[in-house]
Amino acid sequence: MAGRRDSMDNGPADLFGAPPLQQAERGPMPFPASSHAAPARTQPLADRLRPATLDDVVGQDHLLGPNGSLRQMLARGSLASLILWGGPGVGKTTIARLLANAAGLRFVQLSAVFSGVADLKRAFEDARRTSASGGGTLLFVDEIHRFNRAQQDGFLPVVEDGTVVLVGATTENPSFALNSALLSRCQVLVLHRLDDAAMEKLLERAETTTGTPLPLTPEARATLRAMADGDGRYLLNMVEQLLALPPQKAPLDPARLSTLLARRAALYDKDREEHYNLISALHKSMRGSDPDAALYWFARMLEGGEDPRYIARRLTRFAAEDVGMADPHALPLAVAAWETFERLGSPEGELALAQLVVHLATAPKSNAVYKGYNMARKAARATGSLMPPAHILNAPTTLMKDIGYGKGYEYDHDAQGGISGQNYFPDGMRRPKLYQPTDRGYEREVARRLDSWNRVRESRGS
Repeated sequence: MAGRRDSMDNGPADLFGAPPLQQAERGPMPFPASSHAAPARTQPLADRLRPATLDDVVGQDHLLGPNGSLRQMLARGSLASLILWGGPGVGKTTIARLLANAAGLRFVQLSAVFSGVADLKRAFEDARRTSASGGGTLLFVDEIHRFNRAQQDGFLPVVEDGTVVLVGATTENPSFALNSALLSRCQVLVLHRLDDAAMEKLLERAETTTGTPLPLTPEARATLRAMADGDGRYLLNMVEQLLALPPQKAPLDPARLSTLLARRAALYDKDREEHYNLISALHKSMRGSDPDAALYWFARMLEGGEDPRYIARRLTRFAAEDVGMADPHALPLAVAAWETFERLGSPEGELALAQLVVHLATAPKSNAVYKGYNMARKAARATGSLMPPAHILNAPTTLMKDIGYGKGYEYDHDAQGGISGQNYFPDGMRRPKLYQPTDRGYEREVARRLDSWNRVRESRGS
């Protein structure tokens, strides 16, 4: 196809898709069934197991099942431009190829990593020529989030006028990675990480295709699926390594399997969406008083390489925001745990943070201070520059005394019960109720005191 570079045409094959095309195809055409093909000696197992039809794709029944949104689009004959959002090895490229085949569209693939404006222009011109001759083009853009905002805007005219059906693939949250104009013209479809059942189907297909059962105990087989962490490509790559081993005298158990193969690194990027997803999960687990879930997400962040200092800072914020006065010891404990980590370092200091996680999750909760502070800020903005009442102003000079500064101030320590009940808000300002303690934890006692003191104020009319 004119306008496509060889580096695009001959790129690596996707796990579930057909091998990269030497030229673009047009119209419905059968993909070769891998189980019937005679693969080359060097052909990866993942490539040999590529699905021939949409029915063969595993793990995405919510899109490709009988009532799936993609099935319904194809049945209506109106394939929309799409953004496929999902992790690695879940079939994004494959689905795009098979959609083009099912819809009778010419398939063109670009990668945002290797392509620039010139590549896009060539692809658009080719698509216009195809459209003029009565055909259609499905333009698949891998890692579309890597295009900058201006480049993303370049898709708008050809998507709007139907020159191409755009299918973009991304591992990043489209809400943050793609501009709103492009999102408004595309449907965002979420591809799920492959679950245990889908991974088992891939293992069974691998055994059928190769004619070789995996040398694993049932427990090791489950461990192998878990090691892939929802990535089908990674699973089949590990299967290929297992099949290359010398014949085993006995099936491998989980311990032996773990010494031979490396577990897939967990998805975690400290400046991307997963970072915010996990800290949100930790925060909400503690707020929900679930120490087990909180410890799990805490450990997930550490295992993903998160800086413990970031977690310590967020835990300290949680102590002030979500525990607050229900347990006044939570905040100094948070600071102490943070300081302990700084003194001990990792990994010893992480135990102090784990203790803090459990304390915060099991502590009584109150956001009364947090809410009161926000209400106070709103009141401060609304009341502008109102002066404090004169009786609570210091009067270090004679002039200030003469104009009434400090006049009538009552020293609370000398008052009965240690409270005078005077007004401390600006004159003429209606007294707001900002801090409203709960009946949880230490705040029960605080609420009792405030009730008593408010009765004194009410008796004075202040």
